Amino acid sequence: MPTPTSPETAWPPLPLAAWRDTLATLHMWMQVVGKTRLALAPMENHWWQCTLYVSERGLTTTPMPDGVRLLTVDFDFVEHMLRLSTADGGMRQLPLAAQSVARFHAQYLQALKQLGFEPRMLARPVEVATAIPFAEDEEHVSYAPEAVQRWWRALTQADRVFKRFRSSFIGKQSPVHFFWGSFDLAVTRFSGRSAPRHPGGAPNCADYVMVEAYSHECSSAGFWPGGGAVDEAAFYAYAYPQPEGYEASAVEPAAAYYHPQAREFILPYEAVRSADDPDAILLRFLHSTYEAAASLGRWNRGALERQPAG
Repeated sequence: MPTPTSPETAWPPLPLAAWRDTLATLHMWMQVVGKTRLALAPMENHWWQCTLYVSERGLTTTPMPDGVRLLTVDFDFVEHMLRLSTADGGMRQLPLAAQSVARFHAQYLQALKQLGFEPRMLARPVEVATAIPFAEDEEHVSYAPEAVQRWWRALTQADRVFKRFRSSFIGKQSPVHFFWGSFDLAVTRFSGRSAPRHPGGAPNCADYVMVEAYSHECSSAGFWPGGGAVDEAAFYAYAYPQPEGYEASAVEPAAAYYHPQAREFILPYEAVRSADDPDAILLRFLHSTYEAAASLGRWNRGALERQPAG
């Protein structure tokens, strides 16, 4: 029988319609937890201190400092629990089950307080069109464990392949990390040059956030579950600033296309999942979109690249 990590099940189907409401609720829960990291972790370039990371059971904040104390918050999508743990032995856990964002938020703050943490956080979501304050959000209440676990399993595979892609670049690049604001896993490479000031414009997000995020020329790729302009799970790639001719670049594989509204190359998740060799298909997309950005943007590729790992 196939195991959860066998080739037959490693890339599970992710029809957005089957978990759209759960996705919206989970997004808000992750913003609640993500804002703890924003409050406690020291500032890093491009807001890298804010992100979450894929773990063997879900997503984690990794240890966050509060004075001399350390706090870690883990989403466990195997047992569907939220765990808060401290370096001095403290522990609290909350079940991940159908409940409102308001209830989740209240229970989370109580657990933090019981452990001795009271970080100052902006208690409303960002990067969404309708920003209901967490304490008032009774609209998002869904949680389908099987759907969440399928998405997380896909996320682990994307994380694994992104890290393999990352190994061929020796210039400045981000970790493979999960942005709870936009709800996507991403990895970003930089040319080393400053970029034009970003115009901002993300919904319910101050412009200075995007100015910092895009302060330097970059080529970025990622994975998200769908919604908005691209209403299906997909891998994406874009360049900032977008060099002339980028949108007309011949990228691989054949299923990839340029989305003019999103201003990104898109590779449907289903095209990767159904391929004989999903890793190879995804790596072709990652390498070809980066090469388009770097070549057209006249990056110093000789100083930034090395032979890809096997």
